[in-house]
Amino acid sequence: MSTLGDWARLLRVSALFTVPGDALAGAAAAGVRADRRILNAIGCSLCLYEAGMALNDWADQDEDARERPDRPLPSGRIHPAAALGTAAGLTGAGLALAARAGRPATVVAGALAATVWAYDLKLKHTRAGAAAMGAARGLDLLLGAVVAGGTPLRPAVALSSAALAAHTYAVTRVARDETTGGSSVAPLAALATSAAIASVLGAPGFRDRADTDAKSRPGEPAHAYASDAPGAGRPVSGILSAQGFHGARRLTAPALALVYGAAVARPYLHAALNPSPHLVQRAVGGGIRSLIPLQAALAARAGAPAIGVALMALVPMARRVSRKVSPT
Repeated sequence: MSTLGDWARLLRVSALFTVPGDALAGAAAAGVRADRRILNAIGCSLCLYEAGMALNDWADQDEDARERPDRPLPSGRIHPAAALGTAAGLTGAGLALAARAGRPATVVAGALAATVWAYDLKLKHTRAGAAAMGAARGLDLLLGAVVAGGTPLRPAVALSSAALAAHTYAVTRVARDETTGGSSVAPLAALATSAAIASVLGAPGFRDRADTDAKSRPGEPAHAYASDAPGAGRPVSGILSAQGFHGARRLTAPALALVYGAAVARPYLHAALNPSPHLVQRAVGGGIRSLIPLQAALAARAGAPAIGVALMALVPMARRVSRKVSPT
């Protein structure tokens, strides 16, 4: 008979802490407030993420029976039909939450759900698998950008989506060897990718110069913007007051980018020096958890440093839960 612990392991609940930051970073990048509508995006993301986890184990039953016989499905603690039904139910729930947020959110959520199912059922063991995973994270951030009426074509949205996709692609490449071990190529490539992302986000000269003039945005509350330079308003997502915003962002975003780079450097380097299954699994786990400081840095760089700082509170919780339930 299955227990809550079995379901927690099937759904890899420790990885859930990496999900809310996608939508929040997307909203910040789109220059909109993190209001009640963003809760629909976060709920949708959580449902689709867990749907993917359940579907992943259902699709990998034979492989897990050989390499991970203690997993809930091959061990018989959870019936495969229950896992598949959970995946379908959570997908439906996620799409329903997106539908409440409007047509743009429904379209993006539909593409995200299709990507998740295509990855688990077909693409996972192909060359397109890592790219599909990266695309899923990028779409998840885009969901947060459109759900609150933001403009998805802003440069900050493209940068944030690309950063999340690149990071996820790199982690997925490393994860291919987590049960057998492998070469140093994937961990080194992931290390280089993360270093490049951290360098871009930490660059002091980066700006999102999309049109953010409050006067050109009919219906936008005046207090949603703060002065960034004489004559130029900038979005702060309704989080910080105008006074002191620019200085806070200048300090917070590079600091969070540094935290992100440091979070992934050690486990990737260890796996590169010794690509044993244990160290590769640790590198994958570190790569998954480091999504949180990455999302925090993206939010801060896009103009919501308070959201970035708040997201960092999820890091110790994710680490604590991952000691009991592995995110991989």
